[in-house]
Amino acid sequence: MQKTSKQFDEVIRVCRDLFSKKLTDYGASFRVLRTPSLTDQIFIKVKSLRNFQTTGISKVGESEEENFIAIVNYSIIGLIQLEKGFADDFKQDKVEILALYDRFANEAKELMMRKNHDYGEAWREMRISSITDLIYQKVLRTKQIEDNAGETLVSEGIDANYFDMLNYAVFCLIKIYEQQEEFKPQII
Repeated sequence: MQKTSKQFDEVIRVCRDLFSKKLTDYGASFRVLRTPSLTDQIFIKVKSLRNFQTTGISKVGESEEENFIAIVNYSIIGLIQLEKGFADDFKQDKVEILALYDRFANEAKELMMRKNHDYGEAWREMRISSITDLIYQKVLRTKQIEDNAGETLVSEGIDANYFDMLNYAVFCLIKIYEQQEEFKPQII
């Protein structure tokens, strides 16, 4: 599992780099989004992925890699918003936002390592399309929980679903990068 730990870090490095660049370009504009809006952003990305995986066509030109990176970043943004709440402006300190990004990425990694231990890295034998379907299922569950005002009777909450979507997207990115001759994610 040391290999997975290192690969997770490399994937997060790529995702964080893009997040940081967009944070420079747009500021923390995501801070005005309520969590259902972020869930819907993930919904859009996973629908695009499923369509591409079914048809082999992307008329917008977004790759699987770009969509999975977006799911990682929107999931972390969702976790930030759950903690901080949404704002009416986006005048946030970049250092603070990146620290929150790092904290949630680290929490996701710790969760992933625990689950990887228990499940024996079963994801490595799964198809990317199957993991995509699990993300789709999680996003639909999250939408239902949001429609229920965040209340659940026996299920985990919105945060647990964001963590799972984040980790599933990282698994897909690892699998995509492993298909290359050498595992070497490129900064976008």
